[in-house]
Amino acid sequence: MTEEQILKALEAVMDPDLNRNIVELGFVQNLVIGEDNSVSMELVLTTPACPIRDRFKEQCERIILALGASSAEVTLSAKAGRVSMPEVSESFLNDVTHIVAVASGKGGVGKSTVTANLAVALSLSGARVGILDADIYGPSMGVMFGIDQAPAVYEDKTISPVLARGGISIVSMSMFSDSDRATIWRGPMASQMIKNFLHRVRWGTLDYLLVDFPPGTGDIQLTLTQECPLSGAVVVTTPQEVALADCRKGLSMFDSVGVPVLGVVENMSYFICDKCQKEHYIFPQGGGERISKTFGVPLLGKIPMEAALASCGDQGIPGVLYNPNSVSAEVFTQVASEAVRKISVFAAMASESLSTFRYTFEELPEESL
Repeated sequence: MTEEQILKALEAVMDPDLNRNIVELGFVQNLVIGEDNSVSMELVLTTPACPIRDRFKEQCERIILALGASSAEVTLSAKAGRVSMPEVSESFLNDVTHIVAVASGKGGVGKSTVTANLAVALSLSGARVGILDADIYGPSMGVMFGIDQAPAVYEDKTISPVLARGGISIVSMSMFSDSDRATIWRGPMASQMIKNFLHRVRWGTLDYLLVDFPPGTGDIQLTLTQECPLSGAVVVTTPQEVALADCRKGLSMFDSVGVPVLGVVENMSYFICDKCQKEHYIFPQGGGERISKTFGVPLLGKIPMEAALASCGDQGIPGVLYNPNSVSAEVFTQVASEAVRKISVFAAMASESLSTFRYTFEELPEESL
């Protein structure tokens, strides 16, 4: 049994999203064959939150043992592929692998609830996660996570995020203002604060930074899309037509600025009765499906209305933490898995596209001119 034989056999393990085998993708590293015919290797995936990592591990171990190895030890790790974007000088964002927008065209659709629970779902899967609450006028992450402390401020006027429940690093305007007083700022002031939140916060090394966008498509949204190297966006809607109309505007905004949309989340999709356990559709059905088909983006999930989900947010504990066995928690976990898979695909596509263009002008073949 040789290293070449093992690698050849491992080519049978395919990544279902990238449609290439794990050897070709460079996932197999540090392959060692011991004197006792034992085999150890490292499987370096594109994200620590990979939803099929255990399946990869099991397949690799089974293949290696079938070749005659006395034992097979597969260690999982991750090195996320980053969407190729120019780095901002003197910005702590450069240590963040992926920045994901969570947005909606209008308020009241539960966008912050979706952001908080997606962050927890990603964290529980093994990823390092942060949240930037970019809603200057109506911040809610302080309430969602029960944060009652201010971030540390340093002499160079940078700050550290607050480490909240679930291991989430959070920065929100609610940490700097009186909760009973309105923030009455003009657009340029709010945009400048957003730039400070982005570049002057010591985020540390994160796999995913979720940006809770304010509702609408105005100054702050434009600042975020221009200042953030966004890997993708999740757009939240509810089934009603009035929400869908604004959802279309949000999708159109990301399309206009060249940010790939990972998919749509339909919140408050249906209600599950405590007594009969049936799904009751209070609002019209099929809104999320229609939007996803119209814009050619996936419907990541349909979040049910659960009384516990709303109450645990008020208690400062996101539902995925408070009741991990609930239907909504299962859907949030599914949405998080689908989102990170789409991010990995976009990152791979971006890196491959850029690697294709390696010629200088003088080196271009004459037939291409």
